[in-house]
Amino acid sequence: MIRLRPTRLLALGALVLVAFLYWKPMHSYARAKHDLGVRRAQVQALETEKARLEKKIAAADSDPELIRQGRKLGLVRPGERLFIVRGITDWRHRNH
Repeated sequence: MIRLRPTRLLALGALVLVAFLYWKPMHSYARAKHDLGVRRAQVQALETEKARLEKKIAAADSDPELIRQGRKLGLVRPGERLFIVRGITDWRHRNH
């Protein structure tokens, strides 16, 4: 059986205490570092999406393109009236 001297036992206890006290801050640091990496990836994806949308906006700067996009959204020009026609496919099947 190995007999430990009191000074070595005290040093070992101090080492265990220091490890115990540093565990939680180190764990928090590692988690924060991981979260930062995830956030950086999200920021990069959003910057890519922003660049794509800005390019799309620049391409859609012409009036006909803006009108076409507005029509897709159901928008009408001032003075126009919106008509919603339903059952076109059924009508086509009956008449063709």
